[in-house]
Amino acid sequence: MSLQLYDLKHGSKANLARALALIEAKGDDPAVLDLLDEAFADAKGHVIGVTGPPGVGKSTLVSALIGRLRERGETVGVIAVDPSSKRRGGALLGDRTRFVIDPDDAGVFVRSMAARDELGGLAALTMPAVVLMRALFDRVIVETVGVGQSETAIGDVADTIVFAVQPASGDSLQFMKAGIVEIPDIAVVTKGDLGGHADRAARELKGALELATDGEAERIAIHVVSATEGRGIDALMVSIDLHRSRLGGARQLAERHAEQSGLWLAKRIHDVFGRRGLARAGARLERAPRRPFRAYAELSAVLDANDKSTQDGTQGATVAASACN
Repeated sequence: MSLQLYDLKHGSKANLARALALIEAKGDDPAVLDLLDEAFADAKGHVIGVTGPPGVGKSTLVSALIGRLRERGETVGVIAVDPSSKRRGGALLGDRTRFVIDPDDAGVFVRSMAARDELGGLAALTMPAVVLMRALFDRVIVETVGVGQSETAIGDVADTIVFAVQPASGDSLQFMKAGIVEIPDIAVVTKGDLGGHADRAARELKGALELATDGEAERIAIHVVSATEGRGIDALMVSIDLHRSRLGGARQLAERHAEQSGLWLAKRIHDVFGRRGLARAGARLERAPRRPFRAYAELSAVLDANDKSTQDGTQGATVAASACN
């Protein structure tokens, strides 16, 4: 299949699905690296991260956002990070099973991916998938795994962070106070049809934000929504659009994406080569590369060679010591 960005822009959803599968299976293939770096330089889409504890209705909220965006004629890509199946290692919920969408709508694409052992609420494939999909869609929505663990990694891929809680969810507010979740740009109380309980949760959420942000909570919009009834979604979209406009133009977004790619590169090096590998990478990580995926492949090759050289030297020293004894 073609791995040209132009072909994916004008191709089918099946072609995109195959491209993502190839990225996951052969992430170091030169054609894959070229595709991702081309997409990185051609970012047009606004990335919305939807995070929050399990059971708050994130998927229902995402479905409502998809519906509003499609009504406006915007194309939408969705990345849903799921808990992993211990037996298969794949995503438990799978594509489209929890979103109310038209499967024949060419303007919506959903990809589920398993978190596996990754912390931060995302999967290892999330960053490459975001980079590719934001070059193809007007909006990209990333829903984090939401298992109550650290969810702060969403800030490394999203332009706008939406944090969702539900009425009587004291635990989720504690997550925010403890710094377990990323400080959001927008906060949402779901299940607004619960009336007074939802309004009380909004007040508690505002208090938690004031504590967590050291008095900067005024900049964070708080919405009470009922995604199943469609109430509050339009107002939420206004806040999302407003935050997008505050991010600035193409140059400011490019700077933001460069910073995110630098963080991704450092994290991948740490995950694969550990703290020693990160230290050996040194100055190579000080400046975010213009081609981050090719940079990762090249840096990995250097660190692999260093590791092999170190192992060969250690084995040689052991053999020499044995010969002397």
